[in-house]
Amino acid sequence: MNKTIRRASVFCLLLVLALLLRVTWVQAYQGKALADNENNRRNLIGQYENPLGNIIVGGEAITGSVKTGGKDFGYKRTYTNGELYAPVTGFSSQAFGTSMLEGVYKKILNGSDDRLKTVMDMITNKRASPGNVLTTIDKDVQKAAYDALQGKQGSAVAINPATGEILAIVNNPSFDPGRISGANDGEAWKELSADNGKAMENVALRKPQAPGSTFKLVTMAAAIENGLVTNIDAPTGTPDPYTIPGTKTLLPSEAGSAACNNVSVRTALRLSCNNVFAELASKLGQDKMRATAEKLGFNANVETPVTTRLPSKYPSKKMSVDQVAQTGIGQFDVQATPLQIAMVTAAIENDGKLVAPHSVSEVTDSGGTVLESFKNPKVQQVLSPKTASMLRDAMKTVATEGGGKPAQVSGAEVGGKTGTAQRGVKNSLPPLAWFTSYGKMNNKQIAVAVMIENSDTDRSEIGGGRLAAPIAQKMMEAWLKK
Repeated sequence: MNKTIRRASVFCLLLVLALLLRVTWVQAYQGKALADNENNRRNLIGQYENPLGNIIVGGEAITGSVKTGGKDFGYKRTYTNGELYAPVTGFSSQAFGTSMLEGVYKKILNGSDDRLKTVMDMITNKRASPGNVLTTIDKDVQKAAYDALQGKQGSAVAINPATGEILAIVNNPSFDPGRISGANDGEAWKELSADNGKAMENVALRKPQAPGSTFKLVTMAAAIENGLVTNIDAPTGTPDPYTIPGTKTLLPSEAGSAACNNVSVRTALRLSCNNVFAELASKLGQDKMRATAEKLGFNANVETPVTTRLPSKYPSKKMSVDQVAQTGIGQFDVQATPLQIAMVTAAIENDGKLVAPHSVSEVTDSGGTVLESFKNPKVQQVLSPKTASMLRDAMKTVATEGGGKPAQVSGAEVGGKTGTAQRGVKNSLPPLAWFTSYGKMNNKQIAVAVMIENSDTDRSEIGGGRLAAPIAQKMMEAWLKK
């Protein structure tokens, strides 16, 4: 063999060895990563090769699967009352991926989660029978909120304060996830994605906005916890007209100066007197205000198990004294979701204990064996029982004598707080109308937050009571009178 042939042979041998090493590396070390890659179409085909597992409300599946008759995808996802439950389920689309519970539990629902596999499945790498996701949603409360929100743009959340179970998550507008579950639903996707995807936006969980005067519950809690308020019926000494500290700007209250001058905290909450709560926040200072807000869930993502993504916010950046005062009435840079405001009210109703809110009770395999359970959620004592009791006492006055009257449920104890949050430059956008409340009756309890975005209120505090409180009333009644 001449020199040239020998060199060519060695070179070819080295190429073969390199190929063998590369194949070994890919198969042994990169195989799983490649198999799990989101761009691997085989995974997508496998996901819809068989019927998916189901998301369940009140013992009934609100999802399903139907044969497509197509070449690639054997089945596609279907939804029962899709618009009603879309904020809970999200979507499972052959073309556009997954969201909400469909996304969080995608592997459970399509059978690829290792916890579902038998020993034989592991050996053969066969896709297991899919599991199911059991939610905490109450169909009656969900339907009551959905029906009441028709004709309005807004959202609502209800929580069982004692257990942390989320009883309702509702948005309007909503969408039917079945419209985009197939592989050729581009037109529907384009329609639903218009206006920055407003139809698919989960406002209840993922869109923090100015909470307005519902945040006065946090301010009042901070004042009581820090000893600034010891008697909710004692005059506060806060004048009205009231000048925002550090400025020459008067802060008006919708009830008027005469009604809010030197009033008690109870009266200030009932009339939503801005002067009292701005002054309390100013005296407490940013750090104490933020500490109380963070105990109640602000500045942290909430896992329901759907993550909130953008946490409700109490400002961490150093503020001036006038800015701190504005946060006391839920303005400046304070932002909250309906979920967050419902959490505040739930902690108040539950003697200061905040139970981690969750929309899933159990995750099971196809035979019903529990793989995950949320029945023992984390519980934190975020307010003293005395503080919670004083807050409830004041909130009851709002519901019996103030703007929260439309929320009353016959035979039940109800406490509430209205809120109207200004928006836009020089209040150019319609204000947000808020209402949050608790109700209890016959050893049952519920905390609710409702927010209306397209409010036609005249920017008076009664707006939240007039527009949002009747929705809260229907939700509470649906739960308390079951």
